[in-house]
Amino acid sequence: MTLEKLNKKPLLSIIAPTFNEEENIEELYDRIKKTIAPIDKYNFEIIIIDNDSQDKTQEILRKIADKDKSFKVILNNRNFGHIRSPYYGILQANGLAAIYMASDLQNPPELIPEIIDKWENGFKLVMAVKPQSEGSAAFNFLRKTYYKILDKISDISVIRDSTGFGLYDAEVIEELKKIKEPYPFMRGLICDLGYKFDTIQFIQPSRKRGITKNNFYTLYDIGMLGIISHSKFPIRFAALLGFLIGATSFLIGLIYIILKLIYWDSFPFGIAPLIIGLFFFIGLQFIFISLIGEYIGSIHTYSQNRPLVVEKERINF
Repeated sequence: MTLEKLNKKPLLSIIAPTFNEEENIEELYDRIKKTIAPIDKYNFEIIIIDNDSQDKTQEILRKIADKDKSFKVILNNRNFGHIRSPYYGILQANGLAAIYMASDLQNPPELIPEIIDKWENGFKLVMAVKPQSEGSAAFNFLRKTYYKILDKISDISVIRDSTGFGLYDAEVIEELKKIKEPYPFMRGLICDLGYKFDTIQFIQPSRKRGITKNNFYTLYDIGMLGIISHSKFPIRFAALLGFLIGATSFLIGLIYIILKLIYWDSFPFGIAPLIIGLFFFIGLQFIFISLIGEYIGSIHTYSQNRPLVVEKERINF
């Protein structure tokens, strides 16, 4: 095939973020190249955005980029976190669509042909969802419960069991660029845009090598971000519950006073109900103040107007 004909083929982008993935990046590259090799009607670019890895990940990325000019690398100035860097990477896609996947091999590159087929059938979004996972059964239960709750209280219908792995049409990416979201809950944001989507189910394999970057804080961050970004239910529920508790407390207090007046000598107030009630209300106040703080923190993030990522270097762009 001549270079002129090759250049006329439409381009698709494959995006993967990395952070200390020296044990997985070469296999990821090999599996992607093997998967896309039979798809001859498209050109492909592979974009890796590295979040300031401290192991040999960047060294390996440079070696691959030296031998494959379609392999493009963005090196961040520092670690910009698990939300901002992957999102920024998707926005850098140059193709008619961007296929996003994790670099830890838990998102199988072998699904790419099926994802492209569904996109060619007219879907602007094709999301790979994992109703089953080889990981912890307890964690899977918590994840499913979270998405059920989020779907119930959210202003939109969220794609359940999605990890972000999937295809985003260039039209969707252009809309994301217009929004200029500083700290996005990607799985909710794409649903908020209202584009036609389809899903592909897969069983997520467990991580074979390397250390997971998810911990309690990152999972809490993503979970709370999804609720705060797409639902006012928590803060309204807090106001309603506060009203109900206040009304209930007033009635109980009134009943206590009446009983004390009627049975002055035999009806004791008792200190235990007062202590239990006091600590209960203090606990509720902490919860509700924290919820308000989350919403205020979200407003604060928007007002700072900081860049998603500051790049240190680009390779093969």
